[in-house]
Amino acid sequence: MVEGTIIDTLNLKSRDFAVKWKNAIRKASQLKHYNALDDDTLIRADAPFYPLLARTLDRGIDRSLIGDFFVKLGKDRMRDGYPVSEVIYAINLSQQIVIEYLLSEYAPENAMQMYQTMGVVPKVAEFFLLGSFYLTKGFLEATYTTMSSNDKVSEEFLKKYFKDDFFFK
Repeated sequence: MVEGTIIDTLNLKSRDFAVKWKNAIRKASQLKHYNALDDDTLIRADAPFYPLLARTLDRGIDRSLIGDFFVKLGKDRMRDGYPVSEVIYAINLSQQIVIEYLLSEYAPENAMQMYQTMGVVPKVAEFFLLGSFYLTKGFLEATYTTMSSNDKVSEEFLKKYFKDDFFFK
């Protein structure tokens, strides 16, 4: 079955996927914060996505697991000074790499594998869409918290512009 092979590949070759992601980052001139990092740091930053995606494909969408991972990532990226737009773009590059891999490695084999692969692609897209959603929540939560505590911005002002319920964990 194609999905089982894909799950194994995501687990075993997470570093290979991260290297491809690093190469895509290097080609994206608009990702200034990411491009300021050395290659090893970029690879280590991206590699955890693929085993989590594999687990999601294997066991189904677990919003709590995905939420925990991406909310923390969003908070970390905010605290590290990344613009949220760059972080979302970088996540999108990870998704593109996985989908391109699926379509180039599995779809061309035969009609059955193409059909099975096309069944995996929406699951991959859902994973990354949920990841972007939770990442944004974490990023905004960290922004809200920082503005409230460090910058002493009033609660009234914050509530005017931050209408989200956040994730607060």
